[in-house]
Amino acid sequence: MTPEALMTTWRQLWRETSQQVGDRREARWLIEEATGHDAGDVLRRGDQDVDDEAGARVSLLVARRLSGEPLQHVLGHWGFRTLDVVVDKRALVPRPETERVVELAVAELDRLFSRLPDSQLWAADLGTGSGVIALCLAAERPAVRVLATDCDRSALELAAANLAKLGAAVACHVRLLEGDWYRALPLECRGRLDLIVSNPPYLAEREWAGLDPTVRDYDPFGALVAGPSGLEAIAAAVAGAPAFLEPEGAVVVEIAPDQAHAVLELAFEAGFSKARVEQDLAGRPRVLVARR
Repeated sequence: MTPEALMTTWRQLWRETSQQVGDRREARWLIEEATGHDAGDVLRRGDQDVDDEAGARVSLLVARRLSGEPLQHVLGHWGFRTLDVVVDKRALVPRPETERVVELAVAELDRLFSRLPDSQLWAADLGTGSGVIALCLAAERPAVRVLATDCDRSALELAAANLAKLGAAVACHVRLLEGDWYRALPLECRGRLDLIVSNPPYLAEREWAGLDPTVRDYDPFGALVAGPSGLEAIAAAVAGAPAFLEPEGAVVVEIAPDQAHAVLELAFEAGFSKARVEQDLAGRPRVLVARR
């Protein structure tokens, strides 16, 4: 067999990578990440040979994916609404359910803006992780100032890296604060926030062992598991909110579908006059929205 016969074309690379990972779309993303060529470039190159260096980079990413590493970690970044954010083991991989949280949080901001169109609103993102919620609020509603908190310094470093990608015009609207829930917020925030939003840990300890390995082995334990019941972090976020919110303010919190009834009770016990649970895109109860 001649050396030329061993060469792989771009067409063959896409086909073989798709077969290896079992998904043509994943194969495209891996090839694009490894080679710097988008799908259109790959198709145009068709029967041209893939150089050894590019082929080796694709093989490395495929091997990582086949080992069980999440696709988002293999790529090193992931899309979330209008953003492309860095992702790694320091925080949760952004999920579609959390995009619904942002959608509802933005709707609450718009409600408040409609009443006071010239006002500057303040929001807090508790347990910000990679920063995606806070960054989306700042990017999509530039008149909002966002305080983003986390007790994990490494997560805040990841959030800072993502914040830096937005540019100074947006980044100056977000302040990262280290600390546990409301204890991270300045005292002058009490009674002055318009929105509190959070994607807190909401799994019970008993659920950890049964998680998919791509989640259990790569996402931080503390970002997933709240405690024995799974309601501990949600309860802290909801109970503390009234003291920090303006009279018309709202709290928006991601929850597990089976927690809807218990979370509504927590909201009413905390003194919220209006509370509801909104569904995610799959039709499951997913987001608490409570207003003072």
